[in-house]
Amino acid sequence: MEPYAEKITIKAWAEEDRPREKLLLQGRRALSDAELIAILIGSGSRNETAVELSKRILHSLGNDLDKLGRLSVKDLSKFKGIGEAKAISIIAALELGRRRRESEKEEVLKVSSSKDTFELMRPHFEDLDHEEFWVILMSRSNRVIGKHFISKGGLAGTIADPKIIFKTALENQASSIILTHNHPSGNLKPSQADIGLTHKLCTAGNMLDITVLDHVIMTNSGYFSFADEGLM
Repeated sequence: MEPYAEKITIKAWAEEDRPREKLLLQGRRALSDAELIAILIGSGSRNETAVELSKRILHSLGNDLDKLGRLSVKDLSKFKGIGEAKAISIIAALELGRRRRESEKEEVLKVSSSKDTFELMRPHFEDLDHEEFWVILMSRSNRVIGKHFISKGGLAGTIADPKIIFKTALENQASSIILTHNHPSGNLKPSQADIGLTHKLCTAGNMLDITVLDHVIMTNSGYFSFADEGLM
């Protein structure tokens, strides 16, 4: 039977290679991405330090932290040296970063353009591997009353029930709404189902005196606005 791989903790490294000590002495900005991830990982193995393991992971992703943020526990666990616990630590840290950005966006209380919608909703859709549908509820002065999750689907689509959407709007006394959903594939072109649903909801909104101002399709890097393209 082969012996278990000996674990080497950060405290056993040469001092200049210890990310925790480096952070304490020089501050968080002095650390590379790999060193920050190494702190989350905590230990390497006999043949590879935590920093080296972190560099290997980042190199495989083209040193793109956005790609790292889209990996699941299963994806991360495919890297030799990363077990479930370490994978969870990495994902949890990245999620805290997203939530911090989300809390900052809560200060945006008024939406007057599709770009405002994108900035407001981006934290909710960022790095998702499935589609979600959300609705923004607005007052008569275009101030945000609330953001409500409507449905979750797969990679290719999600079902948005008009009854749930307008029930939510009526319960919160919204004067208008903005529809939003994401395309995990990165393709911003609306599908025929997207177009059909938008027209259906606009018609229903007119009957209820609740204006559908826009439908914004989002990806990590951009958005498509039905209103901007004259499709409302």
